[in-house]
Amino acid sequence: MSASTIARLKDVWIDEHKRWNERDLSAKRYVYVWADGIHLQARLEDDAQCILVIIGATPEGKKELIGFTDGTRESAHDWRTLLLDLKRRGLAIAPELAVADGALGFWKALGEVWPKTREQRCWVHKTANVLNRLPKSQHTKAKRALQEIWMAETKTDADVAFDAFIESYEVKYDKAAECLEKDREALLAFYDFPAEHWKHLRTTNPIESTFATVRHRTIRSKGCLSNKTALAMVFKLIDGAQKTWRRLDGHNQLPKIIQGVKFTDGLEVVVKPATIQAQTAAA
Repeated sequence: MSASTIARLKDVWIDEHKRWNERDLSAKRYVYVWADGIHLQARLEDDAQCILVIIGATPEGKKELIGFTDGTRESAHDWRTLLLDLKRRGLAIAPELAVADGALGFWKALGEVWPKTREQRCWVHKTANVLNRLPKSQHTKAKRALQEIWMAETKTDADVAFDAFIESYEVKYDKAAECLEKDREALLAFYDFPAEHWKHLRTTNPIESTFATVRHRTIRSKGCLSNKTALAMVFKLIDGAQKTWRRLDGHNQLPKIIQGVKFTDGLEVVVKPATIQAQTAAA
């Protein structure tokens, strides 16, 4: 394409991104969100180093791009700015659960903006972090032991496997054991949600698969991009990718979560009428 055609396309993309980034969100509700940052291969004019992305699951189970921004790093300030912008544009109801890696900036901002949202750490990232603290000779065995935790049928079984891992590795490899132990509660939060959703909630894969496309294009961007151009390009790439995103399995369970129905080990907790009457009388 000619330089004039490319320039015209860039102007169109920038305009589309601006309208999308200012859209009203007051009619939106997201049950789950996934958050992650992608570090850019191309250099931006103001030295921004990454793009922070949030994807959400609607009550119908559809995954949507909620928002994203550029940042110098995955800092609490950058994440807070993004989350507050979403609230300002009408996203008043906090999601029930957020899935992300161990980046402290996101979790700090989440606690300030959406304090009631539960936290779920990504098992893919956590596994990589634990293995990085072990010699390669231990990787295969340790990975299998970690899988026994997040693949357990119940939270009780997961706790048993969790304890077994800590006991096995804390003497010789205390850094690996500490890396796992410090996020125990957040790693096992998914057990309090429908079992059909577990495979969606244990990792940030909804974002990671899309990031591959973004990385592929930014690697090919030579020289220095303006922030507007970079954000517009990322918007068009993710907007195109989300057209192929699959709906969550068990999407019929999502309205129950909104209604406050409790789940234990992935199964709905059925409250008996007698129990409800007793609770009402006690109140």
